[in-house]
Amino acid sequence: MNSQYNFQYFQGSSLSDLFAQDITDASYGFILNYPATASWAVYPNLEKYFIQDGSSEATKTSFDKICQKEPWKILAVLGDRIPGIAINPPPKSLLAYWQEHFDFSYSNRLMMDRLTYLDDLSHSERFDKLITLFPFDRLKPEKHAIDSDTHYHLLSKVTLAELGVQCPKYESYNLHEVNLEDIQLPQFPYLIKTSHGLSGEGTYIIRSLSDLTYCLEEINKYLDIKLLDRIIVSEFIKNQVQNYCVQFYVNKAGEITLIGTTSQLVTPEGNYLGGLIDYRNTDMSKFFEMIAAIGQYAHKHGYFGVIGFDVLEDQDGQLYAIDANFRVNGSTPLCLQRHTLLGLGKEVAKYSSDYRMEGTLDSILVILKPELDRKDLIVLSALEKVKYGKIYTEIYAIVTGETIQEMQHIEQKLQDKGLQWLP
Repeated sequence: MNSQYNFQYFQGSSLSDLFAQDITDASYGFILNYPATASWAVYPNLEKYFIQDGSSEATKTSFDKICQKEPWKILAVLGDRIPGIAINPPPKSLLAYWQEHFDFSYSNRLMMDRLTYLDDLSHSERFDKLITLFPFDRLKPEKHAIDSDTHYHLLSKVTLAELGVQCPKYESYNLHEVNLEDIQLPQFPYLIKTSHGLSGEGTYIIRSLSDLTYCLEEINKYLDIKLLDRIIVSEFIKNQVQNYCVQFYVNKAGEITLIGTTSQLVTPEGNYLGGLIDYRNTDMSKFFEMIAAIGQYAHKHGYFGVIGFDVLEDQDGQLYAIDANFRVNGSTPLCLQRHTLLGLGKEVAKYSSDYRMEGTLDSILVILKPELDRKDLIVLSALEKVKYGKIYTEIYAIVTGETIQEMQHIEQKLQDKGLQWLP
């Protein structure tokens, strides 16, 4: 059916090798963190490129997630061709582990002062263009590698119907033109989504009146703090049997390179827990038409880079795109381990950002050294915390195996050693 497409898998293992073909025309850097709107943000996105990262100060996405754990995860697999720009350095022991296991030097990383970094980058002579996960209000528009207005449009949930792929039926509403209480809502269940929710924030599955009441309270909070313009009301896909994240790279010429497809682990509420991948037995060809359409749309709008789109498959085999992320995705580092792990005979792997273990990172790297040396476990990010006087470490990691049964056995052994999975 899809013999017309000759898409090939990426043969490398770093993001900078993916981007290499497109960064020869200027000096590029990669800003590894998202913008934020919390009170701790020195450069909050409050003017134009709204991001829904929490409707109140108490629920805002935390500093450690946005500025430490998430950027370090990308830095781990960035490679050495693009400078990775962060405002918090990774722990020295984590960096040493990466250098040994990923075989990159990380000499190109750039740590900047969080109080001045966007001003410094806006006036930098070193960087002509900056790759971002999301446009920054306070970074000069001409410094964005992707036109900032275009990138914001591509990242909007409202854009889904323009991509040329099958998606759930939905209506979008500009809340400056329509009163929330005047919107005609469908029968339960359905979804309401804010236009630019971060990591599942702003997505509400409405199964009951209490769900709707909570959702409307949240949306009104966003309206009160002037961080929301548009929402969508979407049908709920019933009888779903799989939830995928399909990832590829589109270059400046519009050519497509496959990165991988994960089965997404999500809670019943729709919160993302991680991804599961079978490197050998995942057939991406059933997504080729969707990949081609989304890649063509992205290219037409001047986008180059990683794209990950979420797909629900129902029991009749119908595929529905439910989200499209024109950026490096949460499970992109998992997909990039394909060739390394297949070379070791490991065909199955699981990524999660919800591992935790008592003790310092240094002590954990010693305790888990046999598993780390065999690449049964790959650590992408780690941050020490203290609670009730006890030190523990939050870990983003990949557990691997030759089969899913072996991977589960390895995960059980790691659990016996103290590594907890806390979804």
